[in-house]
Amino acid sequence: MSGTAISPVAPGTAERLLVVGSATVATVLYQHGFRSRVVRSARRLRPGGRRMVGVARTLRYVAMREDLDTLEAWQLRDNPQRRIADEIEPGEVLVIEAREDTSCGTMGGMLVARMMVRGAAGVVSDGPFRDAGFIAALELPSYANGMHPNTNLIAHHPEDLDLTITCGGVQVRPGDVVVGDDEGVVVIPRAIADEVAERAHVKEAEEAWIERQILAGQPVEGTYPMSAEARRRFEEAQEPDG
Repeated sequence: MSGTAISPVAPGTAERLLVVGSATVATVLYQHGFRSRVVRSARRLRPGGRRMVGVARTLRYVAMREDLDTLEAWQLRDNPQRRIADEIEPGEVLVIEAREDTSCGTMGGMLVARMMVRGAAGVVSDGPFRDAGFIAALELPSYANGMHPNTNLIAHHPEDLDLTITCGGVQVRPGDVVVGDDEGVVVIPRAIADEVAERAHVKEAEEAWIERQILAGQPVEGTYPMSAEARRRFEEAQEPDG
């Protein structure tokens, strides 16, 4: 994995996270004491596409410097932005720290397309994308805080890969589990990912049942959250003949 020590998400964990909403994951994380796990201003370029679940690879930008950030330097083989497009592995999500700068793009269409072909699970930036229309048309789940025609050389220097970063106010460590849907992006600390996925899966079933009860005319009190009687009826409904 290009020198990284990042293991993929366990199959059962990935399966659970693919069928639960980011809001449910955020609530379960809140119950675990984590209140800072939703990436600020990350919006999906193509609403309605497949959900994103994968392990984080990280790219950190620092402020540009005129002698370092030239078109010639951008083409060098050791440029982290270009390297990651050829190094990312299936099931990995590229997460970019761009200091939430909105003066230029942080990734363009060609590199995102290359990552998709390599099997990446998604790409998330706290800055804009270039070629946003092209990226939005790809199957790869892509999240940014907007779009901009300027090259990243206007404001950014790609400094390093696979170190701890801050993306949209969220600390992201390589190997963290990244979940995204139309509502947003949530970063789960790797150590609790399996537990969060299991609890979120259960909670999603509970809340789907509660929604049906509310729509059928039940009052909020005693239904949300479930009273002992409501929980009994919920559990009965989960039985094979329920």
